[in-house]
Amino acid sequence: MLSFASSLCAVAVARRARGDFAQQSPMDPLSELLPGWSDASRAIVQNRLLKPGATGRIGGDEVEALAHMEARTVENLMVEMLPVARQYSRSPLSNFKVGAVALGASGALYLGANIEIPGNGLNQTVHAEQSALANAFAHAERGIVAIAVTAAPCGHCRQFLNEITGGSHIRVIVKGGTVQTLEALLPASFGPQDLGITAGLFSGPVASIRLSSGTRDALAVTALEAAARAYAPHTKAIAGCGVRTSSGRTYAGSYLENAAFNPSLSPLQAALVNVVFAGEAFGAITRVALVEMRGAAISQRPATEAVLRVIAPSARLDLFTSQNRAPGTT
Repeated sequence: MLSFASSLCAVAVARRARGDFAQQSPMDPLSELLPGWSDASRAIVQNRLLKPGATGRIGGDEVEALAHMEARTVENLMVEMLPVARQYSRSPLSNFKVGAVALGASGALYLGANIEIPGNGLNQTVHAEQSALANAFAHAERGIVAIAVTAAPCGHCRQFLNEITGGSHIRVIVKGGTVQTLEALLPASFGPQDLGITAGLFSGPVASIRLSSGTRDALAVTALEAAARAYAPHTKAIAGCGVRTSSGRTYAGSYLENAAFNPSLSPLQAALVNVVFAGEAFGAITRVALVEMRGAAISQRPATEAVLRVIAPSARLDLFTSQNRAPGTT
């Protein structure tokens, strides 16, 4: 009899052979997901979240318009949009769909959903809260002030939220429950401030780096730009990746580190969030460019290779190193 782990691997291999891993089922109609909303409000959601090239973001001006049109608070809107966020879940291991909606400091809303990878360690899972934050980070958001979730955040996610500058004040809104601050959910916390780091997630500096090879490869440049924005104050091993799909679209992912190490999000994990909200299948990935600092203490290569073997076995992985840009150079 196959063990549970062997069974999962067998399922992953079978799906990989068929090329249908992580294909999404059609999204339920917005009339069912947002039953109390007007057609005009649903049209805004349709335009921002369901059209080709969507990114899982609704801008601040549109959020204000939705709140006015539906006579609801922004926090009410966030909770009511959770069923929409859950539709993006790719959870072949647990079959447990989790959604999250984060409110950025700019007033924009960012959707998140859990992502699971068969045949890999469970540490490759992206939690819904992490997904929403990675989505916001990819849009150069200034910070997060509130997050709505379908269930109370696990300890892993509370720790990840705690990496944000001022994270203790983030309002956590659980569907059907009360609103609490992260500080109340994570008392006696440990975070970057305990290590003397004042510029947390969303407020760290952009690194001045260049590719060691001097290549002008477009996907490598995308990965370099993502690496420059990466948040890695604990190891200094900034990294980023660029992902290209058969549609010709390009997605970027930045390494997002955590003081507790394990909740850190790899560049590929962050990029997959963007692939999900664009509505593309992981099997459509044709090439990944990974940029890491020369001589870094850790490497994202092994995990990137392991995940790609399952979700996009025919994809090409190109590795590039970066180094600090010398003063006066371009």
